[in-house]
Amino acid sequence: MVCELREEPMNKKVAIMETVKLLARAVAAILVIPFLLSYWVRSACVGKDRAFFSSSQMFALFPGLPGQYLRRAFYVRTMESFHPTAVVEFGTLFSRQGTRLAENVYIGPMCHIGLVDIEPDVLVASNVSIPSGPKTHGTADVDRPIRGQPGVLQRVRIGTGAWIGLSAIVMADVGARTVVASGAIVTRPLPADVVAGGVPAEVIKKRESSTETTV
Repeated sequence: MVCELREEPMNKKVAIMETVKLLARAVAAILVIPFLLSYWVRSACVGKDRAFFSSSQMFALFPGLPGQYLRRAFYVRTMESFHPTAVVEFGTLFSRQGTRLAENVYIGPMCHIGLVDIEPDVLVASNVSIPSGPKTHGTADVDRPIRGQPGVLQRVRIGTGAWIGLSAIVMADVGARTVVASGAIVTRPLPADVVAGGVPAEVIKKRESSTETTV
């Protein structure tokens, strides 16, 4: 009887919180309508990527929990794939509309994300850069300015449950449940279930199911 009485207030609290979240999502969806209209008009004029990057710069400036809700409301309607459970923090920029974020993805503050597939349960720490592969700028012709040489966009995949540490730069695929150490630069694909670090990143050790790893 006592347990039932304790569970009832807890269930009410959960129900209230879910109602508040639902209302917050509804308010955010209404607030972003003018920005969605602007994005669709600009997409027709300058292309999806340029319009999307411009909008991303603006939405990156909204701080705190309201910013999370506003970004979610906008990205879920404009990004190629953005799961409603994904969280994007203050200052993070997306340069490609074709980016995909799966469920329970967390992206910390001040990150820069290019053409990337981020699979479920991935954690991305602050100040991480994941560009659209290693060849976004052409460099082959020394007689031409780099800015005038075409690059090659490559979709980078971050596997399920991976953890990308503070200030890492990731230019190649990262396997599922792999940990990339802080400050690492990933230039070659990393396998699943390893810890990698360094410049360029190398496998340091394999992850074992009974071992906790701190970066």
